[in-house]
Amino acid sequence: MSQVLTFLLCFALLSILCHGRNFASDGSGSVPHALKSFKINNTQNGNSCSYTVKIRTSCSSTSYTRDQISLSFGDAYGNQVYAPRLDDPSTRTFERCSTDTFDIYGPCTYQVCYIYLYRSGYDGWKPESVTVYGYYTKAVTFYYNTFIPNGVWFGFNHCGGYLESASSSAM
Repeated sequence: MSQVLTFLLCFALLSILCHGRNFASDGSGSVPHALKSFKINNTQNGNSCSYTVKIRTSCSSTSYTRDQISLSFGDAYGNQVYAPRLDDPSTRTFERCSTDTFDIYGPCTYQVCYIYLYRSGYDGWKPESVTVYGYYTKAVTFYYNTFIPNGVWFGFNHCGGYLESASSSAM
């Protein structure tokens, strides 16, 4: 009886831990990194899906940014969503201590396992976190909490090496 109870407790704990996937830069071994060779995949897989992306700007960021901010995320099978120029200084996008929500359309993906941000400009910008919600995928949050370098794709890849094989640079 105790073996069954132990098994059920372990199963319940694993289920709770695996319910949502959060990739943190808080000492859990996952930190954002620059990816110098990153190719934007403009091919469609025949389907178009909608995503909601919430970007929280850190309270230790600059008060606002006029920098150009782009986003790309995808799955381990090569499905990629690209959102150029999310920035809009006239609407106070990416102000310190704020959360901005974007509705993005792109190819349908399986579980999102990578995300990269691209910043171009002189102001600087420090996102705290980026959360991607999709109809066919579980919500996933990536914790940055660091300034994004200028002119390079910067983020996370938990897809088992898919992106490292990309050979040409974007932007």
